[in-house]
Amino acid sequence: MTQSVVVQVGQCGNQVGCRFWDLALREHAHVNKRGLYDEALNSFFRNVDSRKSDGAAFAVGGRIQHLKARAVLVDMEEGVVNQILQGPLREVFDSTQLLTDVSGSGNNWAVGNMTYGSAYREKIVDKLRKAAEQCDCLQCFFLIHSMGGGTGSGLGTRVLSLLEEEFPEVCRVVTSIYPSGEDDVITSPYNSVLAMNKLTEHADCVLLVENQSLVDIVNKIKVMSHGTKPGLNIKRNSAVTSGQEGLSGAEKPFDAMNNIVANLLLNITSSARFEGSLNMDLNEITMNLVPFPRLHYLVPSLTPLYTLADINVPTRRLDQMFSDAFSKDHQLIQADPKHSLYLACALMVRGNVQVSDVRRNIERLRPSLPFVSWNQEGWKTSLCSVPPVGHSHSLLALANNTCVKPTFMELRERFTKLYRKKAHLHHYLHVEGMEQSFFSEAIASLNSLIEEYHHLDATKARLTPDAPRLSIAR
Repeated sequence: MTQSVVVQVGQCGNQVGCRFWDLALREHAHVNKRGLYDEALNSFFRNVDSRKSDGAAFAVGGRIQHLKARAVLVDMEEGVVNQILQGPLREVFDSTQLLTDVSGSGNNWAVGNMTYGSAYREKIVDKLRKAAEQCDCLQCFFLIHSMGGGTGSGLGTRVLSLLEEEFPEVCRVVTSIYPSGEDDVITSPYNSVLAMNKLTEHADCVLLVENQSLVDIVNKIKVMSHGTKPGLNIKRNSAVTSGQEGLSGAEKPFDAMNNIVANLLLNITSSARFEGSLNMDLNEITMNLVPFPRLHYLVPSLTPLYTLADINVPTRRLDQMFSDAFSKDHQLIQADPKHSLYLACALMVRGNVQVSDVRRNIERLRPSLPFVSWNQEGWKTSLCSVPPVGHSHSLLALANNTCVKPTFMELRERFTKLYRKKAHLHHYLHVEGMEQSFFSEAIASLNSLIEEYHHLDATKARLTPDAPRLSIAR
């Protein structure tokens, strides 16, 4: 078995990461009834001897002693990390995995990337190396961050470049939370475009998540759970709330949204954590879904959208689950893949599902899903035998689709409105090492990316359906 390391950067990255570890521990507790440290746990957790100061780890096969997450937590404010250390997950992390400051990045990409990135470079690399050295076979780094703030966008992408520099052969999968158009951070368009330049350059693949989509999904779940009145009586400690009473007495505004992203990570890592008849290596995601190095932005869709058996929504039939995964209601970004072009698509199925079930549904859905002419069979599937807690099956679809183009165009428009007036630019240019050319390079990179998607979209009009086959009488 291989291991992966989760790198959580900024407030959003650490809140989502914290929820991922919470759900992962619940999932393993549900499956691991004998209390043994097995290969499934080893993929994302170490089993350490708490009696020894060096944190020596036990080998696979023994009793579970003291689980530690394979993670590095970075934030330039102490608040969220301190809350984690005071909450129910405090024993899962230790001080060697944490890096914090007190003043924050002030919603400024340049402060996060240049100021803190330079000041903490050696400490960040040291913590990454230590996490890597504790793995027998390191396969993947999962980076979680947001795009709108200063630490997540700036320091997050600086960490990403360090990962490529220090571990060029290890896969880098990034979960990026994009701000909505009504974001309260006025400089978020600058931060997002500057960060995207680095994501395009240094990531192997990026899982796109939009804040507005998360808001819409949470409201739909609440309506589904409790009739027509959203926001009422969601059970505490459920997958729609934080499950972290130790952090505060009440649910925080972003808890339910963070849970959706944690659920995405739970599903994408399931094949690495559990056995299945058709497991997908994490490296295979980029190998099969990224035909061109820059076009590595993937659209995730989930069904069900929640975890655990605490929401009173009837379980969807298997075939309906596949249909849901290709509906806009289950996507984590606001886009329309069916009217755009698929470059490739992965289906990560969990539960008691047969290969024949997957093939039947692919054939059923194929006519409505336009694929590029040179990759009509561009499907990658995995089957993990362990379903999410409380469900018989689940499905995560990852689509490389040109439908991301409008999202990037909208971001470009919001960037241009500010940049045309040079509004707030001085806050960035006062940061040591930051130059105005960084802005022009970043928007040029985004323009080039949009143009590449546009050229692919233009080929859609030339697609012709397969010639009908002659029916043979039986």
